[in-house]
Order: sequence, then C-alpha cells, then structure tokens
Amino acid sequence: MLELDLLLGRFLDLGYAELSEDERQDFLALLGAPDPHLSDWFMSRREPPDPRLRALVERILAVVSESPRTG
Repeated sequence: MLELDLLLGRFLDLGYAELSEDERQDFLALLGAPDPHLSDWFMSRREPPDPRLRALVERILAVVSESPRTG
C-alpha cells in the first residue's frame, strides 16, 4: 500500500535512527505484518496485539505527525 510505504519511509527518515536495537527488531517484526493489519493499526481501527508493537505504532505516528513536511 502506497500510504503505508510513505508513512514508514517518512519514519525511516525522521525517527528510525533514534530507535534502540530492541526497537529496531520490533520495527522489523512490524514490517512482517500483513498490510491489512498495518493499515488497521496506523488508522487506529485496531491495536497490535503485542504491547511492544503497539508502542512502536504510537511512536511512529507521533514522529511523523510532529514533523512538518518539506518539499
């Protein structure tokens, strides 16, 4: 899904470098989830069952929403 690609790409640019090694492993696990699940999680229709992924989704949304778009 293009929207997910854009959101996650933006997070990679803005916030990935600040993740701990454990959080980076969680990010890889997040990327392994099916697109429909990711869409539900990022659109707040459902929460990830794993609390670590839930925290990461919240962090990604916060980082992306706090940073103004350029270009």
